[in-house]
Formats: sequence, structure tokens, C-alpha cells
Amino acid sequence: MTEIDSDRPLQNRRIAVPESRELDVFATLLERRGASVLRCPLVDIRDAPDSGPVLEWLRTFCAGGCDDLLLFTGEGLRRLLSVIEHHAPELHENFVAQLSTVRIIARGPKPGRVLRELGLKPTLVADPATTAGMIALLQTFDLNGRRVGVQLYGTEPNTLMMDYLAGAGAQALPVWPYVYADAAADAEVLALIEAMHNDQVDAIAFTSLQQVERLFRLTEPDRLRQALGRTVVAAIGPVVADALRVHGVEPQVVPEESYYLKPLTQALIERLGSTSP
Repeated sequence: MTEIDSDRPLQNRRIAVPESRELDVFATLLERRGASVLRCPLVDIRDAPDSGPVLEWLRTFCAGGCDDLLLFTGEGLRRLLSVIEHHAPELHENFVAQLSTVRIIARGPKPGRVLRELGLKPTLVADPATTAGMIALLQTFDLNGRRVGVQLYGTEPNTLMMDYLAGAGAQALPVWPYVYADAAADAEVLALIEAMHNDQVDAIAFTSLQQVERLFRLTEPDRLRQALGRTVVAAIGPVVADALRVHGVEPQVVPEESYYLKPLTQALIERLGSTSP
């Protein structure tokens, strides 16, 4: 049995990282702990292809058109600020001022990080950081007649949230400030699946449900499930874990409380670091 270096608890472990925007951050965390990282970016994040609807939403918001704002992602708020910077810088001051006056409900802690950069903070934070968690929090308010801005992502309509708001008597004002684009060549993704089949990967760590969907769109589901069954499957939080379960894959590693890269790294250490490959 190979002796484990306490400073490099993931030595001799090969971990696949299908991350996109934070791939290098996550890979560095793992490599510092001795892991060999197989990078395979599955999803890229891009600005909405048509900035027109986003600008229209921003102008409505800046004119006082929202009473509440639901922030689903920190990336979404960053992209809204980016649209202002590139297309309507004159809106920046008013946008920040409106953020300070509306009731902001964040899905988990990530939107709060971006708000803090603006000197602001969310009014409330949904826990768990899911649509269901957001709805449970909203159920404590009377939303009848409220104008609710909803920052969504990708092209996902979030029917569950839209139906809830309509049933509660609110006027939903959704905006999609960014989209997902497949980034990796199919050959790279297929090579990752083959490596898992050949027992060349100790773990694969998913950090978004889009990564899960990309894999299952690309290859035959049963074969992919077989490949994932030969390695440790990690999920950064409950949303990603549930996406895996929908496809018949039970993740073995999920951080218990904080859904960030560092807790995910620690959870992988706890699973893989105590035994030799």
C-alpha cells in the first residue's frame, strides 16, 4: 500500500474536472493536493446573443419597474452589469441605486458575493439553494400585485417558478442575461468517457447541471452510466446531485453544507485521500 503524503492527500489520483469558467481555479485546488487533473470543459458561458431584450429589462428595472428581484446566480448579475458597461453605461448608477431599494432574494450565497462588490447585500438568501428553496421563502410573503424581476440563466424558462409567481398573483419580469454553449469538442468528451470505462479516472467532479446534461446528450445513456459506475462521482451541491439522479446516477460525494469548490475538494479528499489508489 502506497504511503499517503499528508500535504498531498490526493497524490496518484486522477480526477476529471468538467468545469468551465472556474476550471483553472478548481484544477489548481486539486493539483496542490497532489491530484492529476483531467481537464474537460463541457460548458461555456456566453452573453445573451441578443442584448436587446436584456437592455429593455434593465431600463424597466432602472425606471423602478420591479418591487422584488430574484437572483438565481452570481454570474447572472455580473452579466447584467457587463451589458450595462458595454451598451448603456449611463444606466450603471441608477441600476445600483435600484438594487439598493428593491427586495432582493438570492438563490444561495453566490449572488451575494457580487452584490458585496457593489456595497450591497441580498435581503434574504434561499436555503437550500434551489428553485424549491426560493419558492419556500417566497411563500412567506404576500406577492399579490408585486412586480418581480427574475434573473434566469441559459434558455431555461423555470416553469416551476413562473407558475408559482402567476399563482401568487405576482407579475413576473424574467431576464436571461447569458446562455450556455457547448465548448469541448465531442472527441474530447468521448475520450473522457472511454477513460472512465478503462478505469483511468478515480473521480469526476460535476459543478453544474449543464455539465451533466451535456454528457447525457452526447453519448448513449446506458454506456455513460456504466462509465460513471466505474469511478467516484462528485456533485458540488443538491441541484447537481438531483440532475445526476434523474439520469440514474447516484453521486458518492456531495458537500454537506457549503456548495463551493473548496468544500467539494475537501469532500473528495475525505473520500479518496484515506486509501491508496
